[in-house]
Amino acid sequence: MTAATATSPSPAWSWVRANAGLLVRPAIIVSLAVALYVYVNGFLDSDDAIFQDKRTLEWERNLKPQLEQHISLTLWSTLLVIVIAIPLGLFLTRPKYRRFGGPVLGIATSGQATPAFGLLILAFAWLGSGAWTAIWALGFFTVLPVLRNTMVGLDQVDFSVIEAGRGMGLTKGQVLRQVEIPLAVPVILAGIRTALIINVGMAALAFLIGGGGLGVTISAGLKLSREVVLLTGAVMTAIVALTVDWIASIAERTLRPRGL
Repeated sequence: MTAATATSPSPAWSWVRANAGLLVRPAIIVSLAVALYVYVNGFLDSDDAIFQDKRTLEWERNLKPQLEQHISLTLWSTLLVIVIAIPLGLFLTRPKYRRFGGPVLGIATSGQATPAFGLLILAFAWLGSGAWTAIWALGFFTVLPVLRNTMVGLDQVDFSVIEAGRGMGLTKGQVLRQVEIPLAVPVILAGIRTALIINVGMAALAFLIGGGGLGVTISAGLKLSREVVLLTGAVMTAIVALTVDWIASIAERTLRPRGL
C-alpha cells in the first residue's frame, strides 16, 4: 500500500466534504426556527405582551396562512417565469430570431430596473388587487435572470459540438433537445434559483396590493412599533428564503446532467 493510498480519504468522507453546504443548511434553518419559536412563546407568556401582539402572532389564525400565502406566491410566480422565459430564451437563440434578442432583453431588464414598490402599484392599477396580480408582478420582476441565463447557457455551447451532432444525422430539433439544452441546464438552473430567492423577498411586499404573505406581519410590527412582531415576520421570511435556496440547490445538483 502506497503512502498516497493510505492517506486518501474514504468515499463517504469525500461525499461529506463535497456536500457540506447542503448538510449544514438544514441545521441552520432548524436552529433559526426553534430559536424564533422559543423567543416568541417566551415573550407571549411574559407581562410585556399586549393584546395586539398575541392576536398578530397567533399561529393558526395569522402566521400559518401568511406563510402558506408567501410560499404560494413564490412558487407560482417562479413557475410563471419558467414557462415564459425558457421557451422565449430557446426562441431567441435560434439564428433566424437572434435579432429580437436585444429588444426583448431590454424589456425584461426594465422589469428589474423598476422599483419593486412601483411595479406592484402599476400591476394593481392594471389588474386590480389580489394574489394573482402580485404573481404577475413578481414574474415580470424576475423574468430577466431566467431569460438571460437560458440565452447565455445555449450560446455557450461549443459550435463544434453542435456540428458534430448534425454530422451524426441529428436534425436541428434533435440537436437542441439532446445536445444544446442538456449542456445549458446548469446555467438555466442557476437563473431559476436566483429568481426563486428574489421572489421570496419580493413576496414580502405583496400585501400592499392584497396578495397576503408574511409582509402583513412585518407591516403590523412597523405600524404598532412592536419589535417582536417585526422580528417574527422578518425571521420567518429569512427561513423561507434559506429553505427555498436549499431545496433549489439540491434540485440543481440532481438535475445537472452527469459529467458536467
